[in-house]
Amino acid sequence: MSALARMFLGEGKQVSGSDRAPSLVTEGLEKLGAKIFYEQEAENIAADVDLIVYTIAIPADNSELLAARAKGIDCLTYPQALGLISAEKYTIAVAGTHGKTTTTAMIAEMMIAASLSPTVVVGSLLKQKNTESSFPGGTNFIAGDSKYLVVEACEYQRSFLNLSPRIAVITNIDNDHLDYYKDFTDIQSAFAEFISKVPDDGFVVCDKKDLRLELVLGQTKATVVDYKNFLERISSSGLTVPGHHNLLNASAALAVGEILQIAEKTSLEALLGFSGVWRRFEPKGEMETGALVYDDYAHHPTEIEAALAGAREFMSNRQMTGKLFAVFQPHLYSRTKILKEDFATKLALADEIIMAPIYAAREPADQTISSEILAEAIARKNPNVRVLRDFAEIAEALRTDTEEGDLIMTIGAGDIYKVGEDLTRNVKIEV
Repeated sequence: MSALARMFLGEGKQVSGSDRAPSLVTEGLEKLGAKIFYEQEAENIAADVDLIVYTIAIPADNSELLAARAKGIDCLTYPQALGLISAEKYTIAVAGTHGKTTTTAMIAEMMIAASLSPTVVVGSLLKQKNTESSFPGGTNFIAGDSKYLVVEACEYQRSFLNLSPRIAVITNIDNDHLDYYKDFTDIQSAFAEFISKVPDDGFVVCDKKDLRLELVLGQTKATVVDYKNFLERISSSGLTVPGHHNLLNASAALAVGEILQIAEKTSLEALLGFSGVWRRFEPKGEMETGALVYDDYAHHPTEIEAALAGAREFMSNRQMTGKLFAVFQPHLYSRTKILKEDFATKLALADEIIMAPIYAAREPADQTISSEILAEAIARKNPNVRVLRDFAEIAEALRTDTEEGDLIMTIGAGDIYKVGEDLTRNVKIEV
């Protein structure tokens, strides 16, 4: 949503919008001239508004949306608005349950290095080197002046079907968004429909040997490019960002670079210098105890496994002999409930696990699942788990229990990153 707001502001349009609380994102938009409301009320919708763009995460009875429709204002969902932009561009759409944000950012950095000047829409904040940033930590939108659009393609509620991809990247497919999809076959059907939109002279970049893609790939006549064929070129060079999952993400980006006929030397230099995006193994700082704090958006068991494996690799490379702390805030009651045992197995890989209350996001409370129930499942695999009441309790526990050589990972799609910011104020990591 904020990426579109940035695009409209860059075109000289008047932009207003609402959010639940101030953040780095809203601060950046306000600096660009957007008017932000922090309470969602019908009065926020002025009569002279020409267009409403809304996230599909809000309920149908949202007061602002109802007011807009009552006033006869045109309303588009975010995917619909993005689809209108995509239809006029050579679109490189990056889909997948895991890794799509990082892969989108890698492709963007690679194309910028090759002077292809893409327009970029990504679901996190880029740590960009080649464009000016309007606020610390980068931006989630880059206004290019070429035909190319690089965009993160979200599968939730089949949003990505609004796009018109010429190159479709599928990083992987996994069980997620089961509050919307009936089962895994339903998820596969959405991805199959997505790549069916790629024209015959287009390209699908994926792991061709992934058995979960068998039903999907039968729906395309486009050229299928196996990104695993590029893995050795990345592995032999080494990345700045840790973890095997990032090697796979970079391989997919390198495959796109070859399709676009970017010189491999240019692509590799950009990828090897890639330093990550906001909330993807992001260094927050060093505690007064000497423990290092990193933050990651991982909110699915597979992502947590990858994040913790990357942290272990990082600790090994730095010869850190302390404990790995996983500070996890579950995201959505439905996801936590359906994937409870998988969450327990993956979180148990840490040495110490601290649980925050569930971040409900768009869902009503569900008394049949809680962080305490998840902690019980974790304890059957690793007894070093506890549930704390709030962020203040978590921060105090970490100040007491950590020492030099430890690494803390704050994990989750909610606002758990605030714990790391509290712990490391004015004490940064040398990267």
